[in-house]
Amino acid sequence: MKKNLLGISLITITSLYCLLAAVIILITLLTDIPVLYGIITSIVILILQFIISPYLTDLCMKWFYHASFDVDMPEYLKNFITEVCNNHQMSIPRIGYIEDGAPNAFTYGHTKNDARVVLTKGIFDLLSEEEVKAVVAHELGHASHYDMLFMTVAQLVPLVLYAIYEIFRSRDNDNDDKGYGVLISAVAYLLYIISNYIVLGLSRTREYYADSFSIEETKNPNALASALVKVGYGLAANSNTKSSHNTANALGIFDAKTSKSLIVSSYDDGFVSRDNIKQAMKWEQWNIWAKWYELNSTHPLISKRLLAISKRCGEYNQEPFITFDLEKPESYLDDFLLEVLISFLPSIIVLLAIAAISFAIVLEYENILLICGISLLALFVASYWKFRRRYSSKPFENRTVKDLLSEVKVSHITSIPCTLEGTIIGRGNPGCIFNEDFIIKDSTGIVFLDYNQPIRIVNKIFALFKSPEYFNKNIKVTGWYRRSPVPYVEIKTMEIDGQEKKVYTYGLTKGLYLAMGIASIVLIILSFL
Repeated sequence: MKKNLLGISLITITSLYCLLAAVIILITLLTDIPVLYGIITSIVILILQFIISPYLTDLCMKWFYHASFDVDMPEYLKNFITEVCNNHQMSIPRIGYIEDGAPNAFTYGHTKNDARVVLTKGIFDLLSEEEVKAVVAHELGHASHYDMLFMTVAQLVPLVLYAIYEIFRSRDNDNDDKGYGVLISAVAYLLYIISNYIVLGLSRTREYYADSFSIEETKNPNALASALVKVGYGLAANSNTKSSHNTANALGIFDAKTSKSLIVSSYDDGFVSRDNIKQAMKWEQWNIWAKWYELNSTHPLISKRLLAISKRCGEYNQEPFITFDLEKPESYLDDFLLEVLISFLPSIIVLLAIAAISFAIVLEYENILLICGISLLALFVASYWKFRRRYSSKPFENRTVKDLLSEVKVSHITSIPCTLEGTIIGRGNPGCIFNEDFIIKDSTGIVFLDYNQPIRIVNKIFALFKSPEYFNKNIKVTGWYRRSPVPYVEIKTMEIDGQEKKVYTYGLTKGLYLAMGIASIVLIILSFL
């Protein structure tokens, strides 16, 4: 397995550096500008970042996440980590612990001999012992495969390409580059985008290999799959296999951007209901946005990882954890295309308005005010259409996490109004004292809550001084459910201990859009006076 991963990594990194070499050769052929200093500076910055980042992360973990690295881990976990590390000639990693009920696990460091693995309280609360070992083995796989080092080397290429783009973009008006600055900056930026996607692809590949490492060390692919379902989808509440441990872009078990939702459901004979897993997989398997989000993510879609793990169950005499055999009822292409149009229409109208006003000035058209009014009215219509789609005016019906996760026609554009009742178990970014968001758990699952007041500083003040008051409290939340691809509910109101807390973003945004519509009509009227 390691040889295959090494080969894939070397081929990918070689391809990346070929792109970089092509740009450097282009610069050499077309100009006599010494950009070597800029490239060297970028390399030095990345090397310094690689050297000091684990130590800075250590401080960040202690100061801002209240992580402890001297908590006594359960005996079964210590024995397992020791065995895996001995098998792979690794130093025992430092184990960090964050007192937060939201499950998360990640690793960081330089090499396999100075890795840190950080686990939250939620990992121990929601997973069985075998599942905890599977998650930790995944993190040890990242360390054993030198993922931190390989990804740093790979990320150097986009960094240098962007530096070249910035250097030549700022020299467009100079004569020293003989007019080639625009060409070089355009090529550098194009290759910067391409190299970024190559790096993301390499990261996703290494996630599959970390999963394979976990499977081979635990000899229990179903434990890893079940852990992914609980951590990535959230099928974890009321487990009768709960760990007995009671202790009070890192490389993690899942991408924090793409999998902060957790869905917990009923159990069949002690196992997570397979039907509920399939329901949770539908969005990733059928909604076209999921493919776009995965392309821009460091991690594969959870559903794809589950299916890949299930294919290996036969090697260990286990039944496949899951087979996705649901029939797709429609293509969902029409919904996707409509949402793309709604998403980009305001920007398109702005560009058309700028072009129209520019032509009017060139042609000395007298009533430019009319053009401005019509443009603003068109922008209002497009923006308000998008706003109404994001903040659906349908009734706020009582829903469960399990129900919401089974919805396919939902995205960052299309919302589902809902009311959830449950318990706040932790922060959206587990342990971070500056994070104002929450994780709520109801009788069927846990999901991310987006607390977003219009003024950002208000959010941070709430995170520091008020949000801890909500932990472990029963709460009723009204808001809009979306996926982007994080399944989350944007909060409109929260009711706790008989008191209601409001979020004013919806009302303020609606008021601003209505003011835009009124202003456009006023401009049109004034243009005729």
